[in-house]
Amino acid sequence: MDPTDHDALDAYSQVVTGVAQALLPRVAAIRVRRSGRPGEASGSAVALTGEGHLITNAHVVGRADTGEATFADGSVARLEIVGRDPLADLAIVRADRVVAEPPVYRDVDDLRIGSLVVAVGNPLGMAGSVTAGVVSGLGRALPVRTRTATRIVEDVIQTDAALNPGNSGGALADSRGRVVGINTAVAGVGLGLAVPINSTSRRIIASLLHDGRVRRGYLGLVTSPAPLPPDWAERAGQRTALRVVEVVTGSPAASSGLRAGDLILAVSGTPLGDAQSLQRQLFEESIGVRMEITVLRNGALVDAVAFPAELET
Repeated sequence: MDPTDHDALDAYSQVVTGVAQALLPRVAAIRVRRSGRPGEASGSAVALTGEGHLITNAHVVGRADTGEATFADGSVARLEIVGRDPLADLAIVRADRVVAEPPVYRDVDDLRIGSLVVAVGNPLGMAGSVTAGVVSGLGRALPVRTRTATRIVEDVIQTDAALNPGNSGGALADSRGRVVGINTAVAGVGLGLAVPINSTSRRIIASLLHDGRVRRGYLGLVTSPAPLPPDWAERAGQRTALRVVEVVTGSPAASSGLRAGDLILAVSGTPLGDAQSLQRQLFEESIGVRMEITVLRNGALVDAVAFPAELET
């Protein structure tokens, strides 16, 4: 082997070792007993605040109210569930004592495909496991469904770092040990997904810490990104819009006159090109507030007015 290959492997090993040393004390194995269901559920959680809060997945805690966390030093803490948001697959829990100092959380804005990432969690009951890989995809969409609603988690990180059951709620970190995502799903052999740290998820986390839940507006639309006709793309200054696939009967969208087949160009003057750009318009402050929706219908611009209701999850 070429000596430079040894140097590269040593450098890689040092990076992964450094990330592991930094994060292992900050990632706990958690167990909760879900009400109405036999047995326990387990996963991982990452230190979030200096007051004992940790972040994990909503699907890990389910409808549980309490649980316990085991840390790398073997210590155990009781947990209470502070809040959960199934539509972002994020939840906040709080330990009954101060835990490790939280890591740095980094927005994924400048993350690149091919960037080294390290996953830290507790897969298959094996505490303190570390795997490494690269970012294999960015901007992925993860549909999350509850009994009453569906949402697309935006800008999901795809990685080939090995993830297994129990990794859910653990940290996905960059080469400097900064948390860029919360591992959420195993999508297939050699493929894992993580909810990104970005402006949207930070807003959700803040709502969970403050209120224990996230309030969202509801229009009652099923949409899909679609290209605009070339002439309209030039006029509107955007290449894509949201095609209305379905309008839910009795919904605010139905009352506004929106129809299946409409192409939504903008909401309250903000251009839309994907489901995420619409969802960003539907947080708490949109509930009951006039929303002007510009659509392209049969080759002509039409303006509709809707008043989002509160989304019940």
